[in-house]
Amino acid sequence: MQKFERIFVDLNRWLLIAILSAMAILVFLNVCLRFLTNQSITWSDEVARHLMIWLTFIGAGITLRHGSLTAIDNVQIAVGDRKARILRIISAIIMFAFFAVMIWAGKTYVGRTMLQTTPSTQIPFGYIYLAIPIGFTLLTIHLLLVLRTYVIGGMSALQGEDDLPPVAA
Repeated sequence: MQKFERIFVDLNRWLLIAILSAMAILVFLNVCLRFLTNQSITWSDEVARHLMIWLTFIGAGITLRHGSLTAIDNVQIAVGDRKARILRIISAIIMFAFFAVMIWAGKTYVGRTMLQTTPSTQIPFGYIYLAIPIGFTLLTIHLLLVLRTYVIGGMSALQGEDDLPPVAA
C-alpha cells in the first residue's frame, strides 16, 4: 500500500510540475514576444487560464495531504481527545459527501459543456471542466490515504516538518 501511495503522490506532483512549467513557459514566451516584436500569442492567455484551473483542482489533493486546507482546530482543542476524534470522523464523512457531490456535479457539468468551445483554441469547455471530477476524485483518494492519520491527530498531524507528506501507517 505504501508503494502505491508513493507512486500516486509522485505522479500527482510531477503532473503539477508539468502543468505549472507549461503555464510559466507559455506566459514568459508571450511576454517576451510582446516586448520584442509587439506581437503576442493570441491563445496564450486562454490556455494559461485553463492550465491554472487544472493546476488548482489537481493540486488540492496534495494540499490536503500537507494539512494546508482551511481547518479550524479551536473546537477540537477545547474538547477532549475522544470528542475531537469524533468531530474529525464527522468532518471526514462530510468531506467525503461533499467530494462525491462535486464529482457527480462535475461530471454533469462536463456533459453539458462539451458542445461549447473556447474562443481562441476552439477546445470544448467540457475538457477544461473535466478538472472538477478528476480533482475531486484525487482529493477522495488522498483523503482515504491519510484518513487514519487525520482522525487520530487532526490537520496538525498532517503537517510534517519535512516536505514529504505522511504515508499511511
